[in-house]
Order: sequence, then structure tokens, then C-alpha cells
Amino acid sequence: MITATITAKGQVIIPSYVRKALNLNSHDRVIFIVEGERVILIPARRHSIMELRGSLPATAPFSDHQEIRDAVRRQRGDELAQETCR
Repeated sequence: MITATITAKGQVIIPSYVRKALNLNSHDRVIFIVEGERVILIPARRHSIMELRGSLPATAPFSDHQEIRDAVRRQRGDELAQETCR
């Protein structure tokens, strides 16, 4: 069993064994989950947007970037044309 002491400011130093086991580094964030008399510590990992790619099912097939740009230009052009006709 590994123990740590709470400081007067309510801070706890996470022992190096635990930091290494959870791959925690300076400035990493952690989540505390309180369950009765127990606390669960979970690393709050940040993921880049590319790491999240594919994590949700697609609702429509992906168009290439140029198709999207062209569609936006057409839509915006139609909006501008309507504004000038008013």
C-alpha cells in the first residue's frame, strides 16, 4: 500500500510509483471520482482532433475538401445575390 500526506493547503503529492504507473507528468490533469469512502484517480488525457477521427459513425459519406469549398461558395454566392436584390 502506498500512502501520501495532505498538506495544510489540501494538496497531495502523488507518489512517483503511481505517477509512473499512470504515465502522469507535471501539469497533467486528473479526475477524482468519489465513491462512498473511496476516491478513484483517473488521468484526464487530452486528445488531438486527429486522434478522435473515426470515433463517431459517419452520417454521410465524406466529400473531398474542394467539393465542400465549392458548395460553400455557391451557397454564399446565392445569399449575396439575394441581399443585393432587396
